[in-house]
Amino acid sequence: MKHVSKLLCIALCIIAGLMSSCHHGGNYLKDETQAAILKQYVENTIQPTYTNLANYTDQLVTELKTFQASPTQGNLNQVCATFLTARSWWEKSEAFLFGAASDFGIDPHIDSWPLDEDAFLNLMSSPNMVAALGGEDGDVVAGEQLGNSLLGFHGIEYILFADGQPKSAETITNTELVYAIAVAGDLRNRCFQLEVSWIGDNAAKSHRDKVEELELNTTVNGGSYSYGDNLMKAGNAGSTYISTVQGLLAIVDGCKTIADEVGTSKIGKPYNGEDPTYIESPYSQKSIEDFYNNIVSIEHAYYGGIAGSQSEKYSLHGYVKAVDADLDSRVVEAINNAKAKINAMPVPFVRNYANPANAEAITACQNLDDILSEVKEAITSK
Repeated sequence: MKHVSKLLCIALCIIAGLMSSCHHGGNYLKDETQAAILKQYVENTIQPTYTNLANYTDQLVTELKTFQASPTQGNLNQVCATFLTARSWWEKSEAFLFGAASDFGIDPHIDSWPLDEDAFLNLMSSPNMVAALGGEDGDVVAGEQLGNSLLGFHGIEYILFADGQPKSAETITNTELVYAIAVAGDLRNRCFQLEVSWIGDNAAKSHRDKVEELELNTTVNGGSYSYGDNLMKAGNAGSTYISTVQGLLAIVDGCKTIADEVGTSKIGKPYNGEDPTYIESPYSQKSIEDFYNNIVSIEHAYYGGIAGSQSEKYSLHGYVKAVDADLDSRVVEAINNAKAKINAMPVPFVRNYANPANAEAITACQNLDDILSEVKEAITSK
């Protein structure tokens, strides 16, 4: 009997060990999948978005200087087209403002509105300040001495556009161009900083050199990790994310934040009468395109890549679909509905911000935010 009991104990121990091994193996495989999702998100969503943003803002500076040297309408139209392309990539990045954009204050630095027009007029009447902006380090002067309400996209937009169209070339003064070039240089610098902060050595060398020259911070807490490394190494020693689950939740939180902001603030504040001046991109009249691209940023984050580089297998879309197919369908539907309702808003928003149709877009964004909260629950419960 003792012999049989001993064999039984050994068998039970082996079974327990196998069960434990299967349990840990299952967790390991889950962690592996989640890590692959984080990697694809960084490489297929964040990297190409910030690379395009950096490249187009760099191109914007070059074309502004070309227009200054040869102020033709054709050159101005080209500048405006590049501006709008750069702007679109920025708006497509707003689902991941967590990280460098937030930690280094880049978001408010390059995308505050409305423009302080009184401060702008005072600036234009200051010969010393204009001369400093026109100097070799005018981009640095702009970044260090102009407040957020005079910097970034909307300061440049104010110079280039009126009533939704490129201005007549002859109406833009050289003094205004000096300002626009300096502000565009600072915009480019900050977009280089974003790019290098997230993708490190994968950024163009000239971009990395510029950031190093300006001594701009690019690593997490001043350490050795880029923001991309930090997220991809979630759950490993040195990462600020203690688990891969926490990394996934950061992605969803970024999506929730912009869904809420579009509905509650960007559309909601003017629509509800809280602040009728709180209108994004009023001079180019591209507010609705901005809102739409913000939802596209959520779509890219959820699908694990920009258009043409998405793979369902290692995406939040694929992960949620495997966990709860009905929830995934509702997320996809909510994203598409938010885009459709925004597209249905009357243009331009600056003249139609109180239109009743805008309420449907607000509701669609709020619904998307709510469904993304369910995604967070699904991730943490599995």
